[in-house]
Amino acid sequence: MSNTITSTDFNFPNQKSVYRGKVREVYNINDELLVMIATDRLSAFDVVMPKGIPYKGQILNQIATKFMRLTEDVVPNWLLDTPDPNVAVGYVCEPFKVEMVIRGYLSGHAAREYTAGKRELCGVTMPEGLKENDKFPSPIITPTTKADNGEHDMDISREAILANGVVSEEDYIVLEKYTRDLFQRGTEIAASRGLILVDTKYEFGRTKDGRIVLIDEIHTPDSSRYFYAEGYQERQDNNETQKQLSKEFVRQWLIANDFQGKEGQQIPNMDDAYIASVSERYIELYEKIIGEEFIKADISDINNRIEKNVLAFLNK
Repeated sequence: MSNTITSTDFNFPNQKSVYRGKVREVYNINDELLVMIATDRLSAFDVVMPKGIPYKGQILNQIATKFMRLTEDVVPNWLLDTPDPNVAVGYVCEPFKVEMVIRGYLSGHAAREYTAGKRELCGVTMPEGLKENDKFPSPIITPTTKADNGEHDMDISREAILANGVVSEEDYIVLEKYTRDLFQRGTEIAASRGLILVDTKYEFGRTKDGRIVLIDEIHTPDSSRYFYAEGYQERQDNNETQKQLSKEFVRQWLIANDFQGKEGQQIPNMDDAYIASVSERYIELYEKIIGEEFIKADISDINNRIEKNVLAFLNK
């Protein structure tokens, strides 16, 4: 389990700064390019787990970049190239301080809120009479604040975003349209692979020339939840758990081991066997979502491999 990348400390030519997120590290090159490195860190409940997951960074990066290419005709994005399995390079953008969460089904956080008796989420009314994993009449957008590292994302309504000047109304209308367009395309792609795109989140930024573009990841198992389409309705009718593809299996394991990221709780130990099983699940996720066999990159010396590939790209 030692062949993982959980942190980086590169010094690329014309490097100006480094931002370290929960699972990604972003290098600013001369205020023109961003080199985004997907590490093998695992985050759940906004907490980074102590050990990395082999191939997780490669999986997330390759899913995200493939979906960037598959959606660039409906929404512009920041991506220029992927010089390494764990690396994406794109334009410098100023991120919007919200994450645009869109939900087609009553699952995850929305289901937990609903079960607790709440019928409104981020200012959006949820219909009465639903049970967990039922489909909403139409997808709902439930934004969250974009937390700094180590802090929790918080639910926020459209009204609060506008009232507090987090995003201007003109820009927010664009973010809502892009969110719905991306979710529609993602739903169509998922259906072609026998999957249901249940919910997901998108992040957007503004380029130096003023364009609003999609940034970060898209339709990965870290940012999205998928159900298997076959048998979905039968499982709902029988009140059975849905068969799903997402990081939810990690969250459920943590909950079963008394951890939900709350103050005073201890992260349970993830032994090598469990970490290997998580890696295998991520590979399964990749192959189902992308519809291709996952090709493992050489992980004998990941840091050196990334450095060589990024330097070769920047020197071009």
